[in-house]
Amino acid sequence: MIGPMPRIPPPSTPPEPAPACDVLVIGGGMAALCAAIAARRAGVSVRLVDAAPKALRGGNSRHSRNFRLAHDTPTPLVPGRYPLAEFREDLITASGGLADPALIEILCAGSSTLPDWLAAQGVDFQAPAEGALPWSRKTVFLRGGGKAMVNALYATCHRLGVVVENGWRASAVALADGPQTIALTGPGGALALCPAKTVILGSGGYQGDRLWLAETWGDQAAHFHNRGSPLVDGALLKALFAAGAARAGVAGACHLVAVDARSPREDGGIVTRVDGMPWGIVVDDSGRRFADEGAVIGPPRYSTWGRLVAGRPRALAHVILDSAGLARSPASIYPPISAMTPAALAEKLALPVAPFVDTLLAYNRAISGTGDGTGDDAHTLGLIPAKSRLARPLNAPPFHAYPMRPGTTFTGEGVGVDGEARVRRGENGPCLGLFAAGMIMAPALLGAGYLSGAALTIGGVFGRLAGEGAARRVRSL
Repeated sequence: MIGPMPRIPPPSTPPEPAPACDVLVIGGGMAALCAAIAARRAGVSVRLVDAAPKALRGGNSRHSRNFRLAHDTPTPLVPGRYPLAEFREDLITASGGLADPALIEILCAGSSTLPDWLAAQGVDFQAPAEGALPWSRKTVFLRGGGKAMVNALYATCHRLGVVVENGWRASAVALADGPQTIALTGPGGALALCPAKTVILGSGGYQGDRLWLAETWGDQAAHFHNRGSPLVDGALLKALFAAGAARAGVAGACHLVAVDARSPREDGGIVTRVDGMPWGIVVDDSGRRFADEGAVIGPPRYSTWGRLVAGRPRALAHVILDSAGLARSPASIYPPISAMTPAALAEKLALPVAPFVDTLLAYNRAISGTGDGTGDDAHTLGLIPAKSRLARPLNAPPFHAYPMRPGTTFTGEGVGVDGEARVRRGENGPCLGLFAAGMIMAPALLGAGYLSGAALTIGGVFGRLAGEGAARRVRSL
């Protein structure tokens, strides 16, 4: 479990100030990198500090693969059309109506120019015509995924003269209009002071702090896997709230995805997702079903099951498949747990044998419909909970299981910003010298919701906006 950072004893002498910079960027993912590049290209000096060591640089952006953009005509990178109005409505729906309307307009408009801007910074994209991608008219895919993008953006930072320092953490900033000096803690507990005329926050949410998550999720949070960087612990976000920064989103909310319970507790990324629920059944620790496996069969199934599993005892469940169901399911990086009989599988999973076997038999008896179970008429009758679609018997051995736990992707509470990406101070207006971009402010657009590819778009659009705004602020001083 990620706990609070250890207390660093005060040095015998005050730390020496680092060289002053015009813009200090805190964070190391897409939002921070875009902000640093935009500010530097605007002609000001930029220092980027990131808590992660170089090997883990990039935050959750390392695990990404695509971002969402509005476009009125097909392009070599994205087929079909995805008008701005449709993007707007998708954001409103995903956020449950909590999205700031002004920020939505900025995001949707900015998304259309993001591919060209990123390409100018060295980022490469993969075209659908190459035949290796799922068809998507709403998102552009990164060649080599998020890690390749992060590496390209860091290379551009270095080429432009951005000072990049890994392993340095800032735990507090002031809600300031003018210059401020930020205290940094570095490798081995080293301390430094960094004077800056403006500051940009791109340090993410708090999904790495299970103690904070437990304030909402209780003991279940101890079982959550963190799909991204363990260093995204929300220390700056907590300090901002304590100082009176405006809040956005939903307190305690987080985006959860069903991940393999055998995956790393931290930093597993997208490849740890569990699939196959529509082609089998799902049981909890009691060996019994608890939800309709046919209710959600499209891409939202991952997050649907993340939330469902979070509500089960010990936040644990199992996807159960027979050999035919396993053949229909997407491949996993983890091998299934397999046995020739349901009873033997229950024993391997440490489930109560009799309830599990009874659950499987009752499900098979309740199936109604014709064909191979792929049609809408394949459902159960008299079973609680029902399986509304894709109900087919599980009777072809061997039998298989994937254990599931909830995996956090990002949190749904952040700071409010204005149309220039400046952090707001409640009702007292924005901080003229403090900007924010990426997941630390994304709840102002997503609320507690999720929209595939939107997080990277928010990081890119508002990172660029924050960098350009910070440079203008420097020139005005």
